[in-house]
Amino acid sequence: MRQSPLVVVANRLPIDDSVAPDGAFEWRRSPGGLVSALHPLLRHTPATWVGWAGGTGPAPELPDVDGVRMRTVPLSAEDFRDHYEGFANATLWPLYHDAVEQPEYHRRWWEAYQRVNQRFAEAAAEAAEPGGLVWVQDYHLQLVPGLLRALRPDLRIGFFLHVPFPPPELFMQLPRRSELLRGMLGADLIGFQRAQAAHNFAQLAAKVLGLSATDRRIGVDDRVVRIGAFPVAIDTAEMSALAARPEVADRARRLRQDLGQPEKVILSVDRMDYTKGIEQRLKAYRELLASGDVKVRDTVLVQVAVPSRDRVGQYQILRDRVEHQVGRINGEFGRVGEPAIHYLSQPFDRAELVALYRVADVMAVTPLRDGMNLVAKEYVAARVDGTGALLLSEFAGAAAELEQAYLVNPHDLDGLKQGLLAALRAGPEDVAARMRAMREHLAHNDIHAWAASYLSALEESGSLVGRRPAAR
Repeated sequence: MRQSPLVVVANRLPIDDSVAPDGAFEWRRSPGGLVSALHPLLRHTPATWVGWAGGTGPAPELPDVDGVRMRTVPLSAEDFRDHYEGFANATLWPLYHDAVEQPEYHRRWWEAYQRVNQRFAEAAAEAAEPGGLVWVQDYHLQLVPGLLRALRPDLRIGFFLHVPFPPPELFMQLPRRSELLRGMLGADLIGFQRAQAAHNFAQLAAKVLGLSATDRRIGVDDRVVRIGAFPVAIDTAEMSALAARPEVADRARRLRQDLGQPEKVILSVDRMDYTKGIEQRLKAYRELLASGDVKVRDTVLVQVAVPSRDRVGQYQILRDRVEHQVGRINGEFGRVGEPAIHYLSQPFDRAELVALYRVADVMAVTPLRDGMNLVAKEYVAARVDGTGALLLSEFAGAAAELEQAYLVNPHDLDGLKQGLLAALRAGPEDVAARMRAMREHLAHNDIHAWAASYLSALEESGSLVGRRPAAR
């Protein structure tokens, strides 16, 4: 059981930009992502969340939300442009996702990244109680653990990377690779989604920094840093309970009627991001329509593409390409009142999203690369009737756990089409057996098990101080 006070440090605060009529803020819940993972853990636990409130200029004073203290970190317009849009999302994000888009490197972006990470570290140092736990989240803040250790050596510091960590040959491209590695190594425990990511990190610590490293421990000066895989989870019970509510089931029935009562509904829910494989999925679906393997009257695709990083040029281009594809497919294959694709570029509230999960006979989650993908897990948890087929990319972290899904290589267009047809045509017994196994896995590996595993390992990490790992 965790005894030390907890401080979470993340790029964004977990709140809506809007204020409720009573003046209160609410948790920001979007499909997948950091907030969906940590919200169930913190909503009943005294804690402080250090993060950016979403606007530029002075940091606003915010009230507690569900008992969690909100401590805001200010970003200027220049910080937002060069740190967030620049180094975080135009340098690190594409590189960490297999360089699906070419990373960009600019010295002023790195300067902003350093500056903002220092600001976050100082805010965390002020918020943490003596001897407390600080849990730093994700690629925006990779320098914070090292900076925080310099400010507050009394703290137990954890770092968790929610996105993939690339193989050495990709990471070595970074002009500031040593600084990023040393920043992460300021933590006592570094968590990754998959064991391969921990292996990649250990290789780089040895190659770039000359440190003694295994896939579990890395010697840094007089400390030992623990590393490992802690696959992030969801609140399975909460999701299942929400899906079982009568009003959600009623909404699902109405949605199916609104879709024209098709035999099969395919659903995809993604952020508008080039890593999510949206274009490849749409192309595969178009070819299935063209070949006659899928017919509009019998099958409908619902594509939810939540807006993301609208000011970044690559994302604007992607949105235009996706919308052009959707328009072309509907123009070629749709009928009056019967579009081939229902395209929704908007966020959904929790209940509406779960109703969509219940409508979907096939959930298509086919990213080109993803750290985990909680949407896949949410879909499985929401299928309280034991039906539904999950089409899942081999390159999503969730594929290592949800092995009974229909696994596909999203880069292989023919394989993607075959996988989609297999999910659409599967018999009820096969679908039920696969779903039952996946639901049982999620019931035993939920958000509480994930948090307990990581935080227990972080609490124990102090016992390793002064011990160095043996060389491999």
